[in-house]
Amino acid sequence: MSARVVVVGGGLAGITAALDAADAGFEVTLVEVRPQLGGAAYSFIRDGLRIDNGQHVFLRCCTDYLALLERLGSRSLTTLQPRLAIPVLAPGGKVAWLRRSGLRAPAHLAGALARYSHLSPLERGRAALAASALARVDPDDPRADRRTFGQWLAEHGQSPRAVRRLWDLIARPTLNLPAAEASLGAAAHVFQVGLLSDAAAGDIGWACAPLSDIHDGPARAALGAAGVDVRLGWRARQITRDNERGWTVRTGDEEVAGDGVVFAVPHHRLAGLLPPGALPRPERLELLGSSPIVNLHVVYDRPVTRLQLAAAVDSPVQWVFDRTRSAGLDHGQYLAVSLSAGEEEMGMASDRLRARYLSALGQLFAPAREARVLRFVVSREHAATFRAAPGARALRPGAGTALAGLAVAGSFTDTGWPATMEGAVRSGHAAAREVRAALVDLRPAVAA
Repeated sequence: MSARVVVVGGGLAGITAALDAADAGFEVTLVEVRPQLGGAAYSFIRDGLRIDNGQHVFLRCCTDYLALLERLGSRSLTTLQPRLAIPVLAPGGKVAWLRRSGLRAPAHLAGALARYSHLSPLERGRAALAASALARVDPDDPRADRRTFGQWLAEHGQSPRAVRRLWDLIARPTLNLPAAEASLGAAAHVFQVGLLSDAAAGDIGWACAPLSDIHDGPARAALGAAGVDVRLGWRARQITRDNERGWTVRTGDEEVAGDGVVFAVPHHRLAGLLPPGALPRPERLELLGSSPIVNLHVVYDRPVTRLQLAAAVDSPVQWVFDRTRSAGLDHGQYLAVSLSAGEEEMGMASDRLRARYLSALGQLFAPAREARVLRFVVSREHAATFRAAPGARALRPGAGTALAGLAVAGSFTDTGWPATMEGAVRSGHAAAREVRAALVDLRPAVAA
């Protein structure tokens, strides 16, 4: 018989690990507590509107995530900019574009920075010098992980206004923390991989359909085709070791046995599931903390902008996306406002959020002032990501554990990436490699 692998968790990390294990010849069972696959990248219906739980974007450098979409057959449901182009709006209608050229990195951003009118000429020059210095920071240096990105920026001549109007436009949505609170090492990775090393790496991609159409349905089909037994609505509550090589995962009176197990669950759940001895100090996972994301879903009775996406400065709005077509609306316009590191917004009532952000959108898009709001929906992810704060890198576990055949996956693991879809997929590959190596002698022989 083939060796058996159990994957606990049906997010992107779990889907990836299950497919890899099946490709390696193992019998795979995937269990997921929710009624759908995709983890945090899912859709739901509210007031007749199909809504994504958050505005998930990716970059051209997210090669593992893009490869997963190809495997699922849903790549065509996304779009990717031919060249990075970000309109940055300010109240009153002022727009400055951050566009890359066709030059090699880092010269591809020189023109964009030189023309970025939200900064003064002096601030632009200092920003260019800081970007050059940031390219030389070693993201894997523990000293970089112990410092904040904000401290480093201040030491390199960046004014508070430059941080707000430039650096936080990238740091906040990718790290889910502002520069003042984020790890320098984590920020250096984001800027180097996404903007400073390869000219095309930072081109932005996003979903053209609800996220569940991209992840849930296609993943079920791909896993089924690979022979994976998928069990939804199944909460893992306990794992026990049956013998020297076997494990049993239980929920109530149901159980599933495996020679190897991948736990692809959020870090705040992992410590309570792992058997003793798996990680040296599992309680340290709690020190990773969490950072929330709040999303506002606004449907107007008419179009208020032609932009597909935009960032904002000097506004409570951070990023806004046109989701009209992806939601299947044939009239009006649906804008999704993404608020990363939204601790303040998490505690605000919906009525207060509505008053604050409809006014802010009206300052960015003049037609919104006259438009009628048909729907205003708030979605909140209390623990959207771990906190990429100083010291977090040392707390992130690797894929392997001290127990053979037992691995962990998730965007919180030490992939080097922040808590992104790309990081989740990479973690799934790493966990599958760990289990495959431990169970290599249990795989069925391949006929010559």
